Order: sequence, then C-alpha cells, then structure tokens
Amino acid sequence: MSMNVYQVVKLGQKYLKLWPEKDELNLYFPDYRAVQVSRFVYRYFPSLALLSIVGQLYFGSMSILPQALTYSVFILSMPFQALVMLGLKADKFLPPSLSSWYKEGVAKINEQGGNVKLSMGQPRYLDLAKLLNISYASISR
Repeated sequence: MSMNVYQVVKLGQKYLKLWPEKDELNLYFPDYRAVQVSRFVYRYFPSLALLSIVGQLYFGSMSILPQALTYSVFILSMPFQALVMLGLKADKFLPPSLSSWYKEGVAKINEQGGNVKLSMGQPRYLDLAKLLNISYASISR
C-alpha cells in the first residue's frame, strides 16, 4: 500500500499502542523487543534531547553549542524513526505460518462468542497486534 510519511507515522503510533505489554510475547514474537525499544525511545528520548541542550548551556561552554544542538536533533529524530519503522512493519503481510496461526486465533475467538471483525484475507502485522490485544483483553476480564 502506498502511504505518505504522515500515514506511516500514524500507523506506527497505532501499532505501538495496540501491541500488548506482556513479557511472554517475547518468547514467540521478535517484534515484541522492537516495540518495547520503540516505547522506551518514544517515552524518554525527547527529555534526553532537552537535557543535552540544557546541560550544555549550564555546564559547557558556548563554543560547542552547535554540537549539542546536533546531538539533540539526532536524539529527537529517534522517536520519529522508531514510529516510521513500526509503521512500515505494521503494514507488512504476515508470513504464511504466522498467518495460519492468526486465522486460527480469530476463528477461536469467534467460536467463543467474541464476534471479532478482523481481516481474514491477507492479515498484516497490525491485524496480529489487534488480535493479541483482544485476546489479552478477554483474558483479563
């Protein structure tokens, strides 16, 4: 699917919010680690960028302020990069083995009366995140 950068970033934010924060997913999905790192970067790196500028102004000399600004811009770009990478990953189709597992999971939830409206044709990683989110939400009830 052809998307512009804004749509990719929005899809990355949606994927980041949908993916459940359950440690056991680390054993089954390599994406779990990428999502956790992206959450960390998204949460803490903007303040780290601000700290690098303020620290330079407070402790350092003004002669290396351009380098501090360069570092802070680079640090500020990392959450954006993480969202772009997640957005691109969320738009990819699942591999065949994971796709069959996904379809079995949707069928199982629908059998239990969940009546879930998820993609059954060519599921994407975003659909997998939705399924996992629904599964964990139904377990916690």
